[in-house]
Amino acid sequence: MVMVSCSVEKYIPDGEHMLTGVAVTCDDEEVMKTYLLGDYVVQQTNSKWFGARVPLKIYMLSGTDTTKRSCRFWRKLGEAPVLYDSVKADRTMNDIEQVLHNAGYMKAEVEEFKMIKGKKMKVLYNVHPKERYTMRRVERIVEDKGLRNFILVEDTANSLLKPGLPFEVTALNGERNRIASHLRNNGYYKFTKEDIRFSADTARNSTEVDVLMRVTLQQDNGRTAATEHKQYTIGSVKFLTDVTNPNEPIDSIRYKGYDFLYQDDLHFRKRLLISHSLVKPNQLYNDSHYRRTYTNYTRLGAIAFSNINLTERPGTDTLDCSIVVNHAKPHSFGFDVEATNSAGDLGAALSTSYQNKNLFRGSESFMFKIRGAYEAITGLEGYEGNNYAEVGAESTLGFPAFLFPYVKREWGTEHHATSEIALQYNLQNRPEFQRRVLTAAWRYRWNGINQHDQHRFDLLEVNYVYMPWISRTFKEQYLDSLGKTNAILKYNYENLLITKMGYTYSYNSLGAREQTYGKNAYTIRFNIETSGNVLSLANHVLNGKKNADDQYTFCGIAFAQYVRGDFDFSKSFRIDKNNSVAFHGALGIAYPYGNSNQLPFEKRYFAGGANSVRGWSVRSLGPGAYNGKDRGINFLNQSGDLKLDLSLEYRAQLFWKFSGAAFVDAGNIWTIRAYKDQPQGEFKFGRFWKQIAVGYGIGLRMDANFFIVRFDAGMKAIDPAYTGRNHYPILHQNFDRDFAFHFAVGLPF
Repeated sequence: MVMVSCSVEKYIPDGEHMLTGVAVTCDDEEVMKTYLLGDYVVQQTNSKWFGARVPLKIYMLSGTDTTKRSCRFWRKLGEAPVLYDSVKADRTMNDIEQVLHNAGYMKAEVEEFKMIKGKKMKVLYNVHPKERYTMRRVERIVEDKGLRNFILVEDTANSLLKPGLPFEVTALNGERNRIASHLRNNGYYKFTKEDIRFSADTARNSTEVDVLMRVTLQQDNGRTAATEHKQYTIGSVKFLTDVTNPNEPIDSIRYKGYDFLYQDDLHFRKRLLISHSLVKPNQLYNDSHYRRTYTNYTRLGAIAFSNINLTERPGTDTLDCSIVVNHAKPHSFGFDVEATNSAGDLGAALSTSYQNKNLFRGSESFMFKIRGAYEAITGLEGYEGNNYAEVGAESTLGFPAFLFPYVKREWGTEHHATSEIALQYNLQNRPEFQRRVLTAAWRYRWNGINQHDQHRFDLLEVNYVYMPWISRTFKEQYLDSLGKTNAILKYNYENLLITKMGYTYSYNSLGAREQTYGKNAYTIRFNIETSGNVLSLANHVLNGKKNADDQYTFCGIAFAQYVRGDFDFSKSFRIDKNNSVAFHGALGIAYPYGNSNQLPFEKRYFAGGANSVRGWSVRSLGPGAYNGKDRGINFLNQSGDLKLDLSLEYRAQLFWKFSGAAFVDAGNIWTIRAYKDQPQGEFKFGRFWKQIAVGYGIGLRMDANFFIVRFDAGMKAIDPAYTGRNHYPILHQNFDRDFAFHFAVGLPF
């Protein structure tokens, strides 16, 4: 590529110039940043991969003989030189000027400078905003007498147009939308933003503007005489459910002031349709209620199609509402096949599932799934002839409402709340042990009204771990062997009860369902959970007895007691449409107390892997400066009570659906207490910063529309498990020791 890079001019036709550079400068740097003027450049140079025009270099491998198949292949794979286009340059200047004119810089100008060298050209757009226009006086004329008091008296304090403010087209449009929205939410069904008109008058040799806002009378497309706007009231509300052929017999029911029309069968409970409709009889028309009703029905899995029709009664100010709702197919089945290769041990898994989207005719979602897995285990010393088998079953029942005493159904509808019951059972038979896990949960989810934040509340989640059998070999070698007894290992192979209560809050600055990739946005996630407090209080009140390990029990089973909190923050900085930088920071801490002196295995923190410090494979880093020697149980020892993750990632669009990344990660895990099985793993303020691991690497991502496939290759830079020469692998590379490859679905943050 280096050899052919100097011959790019042979791919440029005579009289044309390759665009090698585009820049936008502005006399006012604040204007440049505020209005992102660089985003309005229509024609960009050839795309770059981490600063190099790799697609162009690939194109240049083709040669000039287009009759050759190899030539067509390389040209299709690469990117042709971008040739300067004067039409696109004019569009760029016009777009920038229009943006500034709309912002009040009415005399803004853009100059184009061309720097030509041979067949190559660089273009500079120099922006001169000049002086900004301001509003000197704002006058309002309201032709509709019924609206004068609101617009001229009640609403002036909320106006976006005030003397002294910049004269912006966006402010004028914002004022129109604000007033129109308020009026349409208060019954003025036919009022539109086009009923508000503006005119502006500027004095000669002045940058002050007199603004006149005129609110006109109602006139239906000029076909009728102008009249005053009317406030409309909702009259009748009727539901048409699955009425596919009006010529066939239609059954009807009247319930609580609503009419229900249907054919064959009514697939929904009447209360479901009523509670999710904000359009109600005898209330003023409200445009936001009308739109939110659409959203409410869309989120119900039992509904395939919905439509809302409003009909004006002739000669009145009444609107009759018809809500059309068609049911979705309630039943669905799924079947999945999996293949695994764990350290050379081959396995397979089969699962089948059934889902009902309308179990009790209230859009309740029921799911039942059965999964079976088998793995042929080889090379496990002392356990020849035994393999791994797993059978699991799970079911969930979800309700489209917040089922809790004293909480109104309307509140749940407004916040898109759901309630869920989950039950799961898992049976594992390994050569070393047999394990049974039973889980039951009751949880709630809901959204904020602004659709930026999401909430989840686990009212109760119970996990019961039962160990019916442990092989003598495993027990002697790992659990009870003198000098090899591991407290963490032993604790996690005993019967255990976890009764969890938790709350999770998530915030997305763009909206709860929006993707922040490549945009100026940030997300926040906070979680807190606790376990065992109610059982501990009950034992203290009832003077419960402790077992041989000095633990209270419930039905003969020791229960875990801990508190755990997590905080996660991500921020994306957009450079341009193809490049961005993202930062991620996460902190988690868990503390066992009371009935527990250590955390259950499932609640401990791990470091390394595709979503942590990517220079390490999953669960292979930490805690602290711990360097495990016993690889048989190291996956347990390399866990902790506190976790810190920091990442900085540069992201670049490559071609088609592929993008690349270069990243630096830092972090580690630590234990709260000093454990003999995890030497140098305890968190200490005076030394923890010396134990932060650092990794770096590159990644490739493919956007498959519904999900992102990610490949990351990481290398160790600073390894806290070693001292001396090996503490800085970045200076003394050992590929076999320091490289880690990760495959994952979804972005790391």
